[in-house]
Amino acid sequence: MGGVLYFDGNCGMCTRSVHALADRQRTGDLHIAPFQKDGTAALLGVPADRMTTAAWWLDQTGEVYRGAEAVNAAVSVAYGSPIPLRLYRIPGIRQLQDAVYRWIAAHRYRFPGATPHCTARPGDC
Repeated sequence: MGGVLYFDGNCGMCTRSVHALADRQRTGDLHIAPFQKDGTAALLGVPADRMTTAAWWLDQTGEVYRGAEAVNAAVSVAYGSPIPLRLYRIPGIRQLQDAVYRWIAAHRYRFPGATPHCTARPGDC
């Protein structure tokens, strides 16, 4: 089962991270796109003002996840294993990963990274 991981294309750390995952995937079922791309909020059914709060995952069934759950879904698809998403869903682990994700998301522009996707490819955003 594949899907698309929507990420902050203005964030260098986010860009570096999703490109590293996409480059190392084993399945070819993981796709990435910046959430700044026109129509993404409507496609996901998310209010436009919430898009910048987290990464988003849209799987082939139309299921939408956000934040740490979205990242775990993307890793599961990239490596062809349900283990990351199953581990995330264990009580306690979910809360811990969500807290860490929220902190990283709130401070993401302070981390080093690559040239932001939307800077390198402005036509994609």
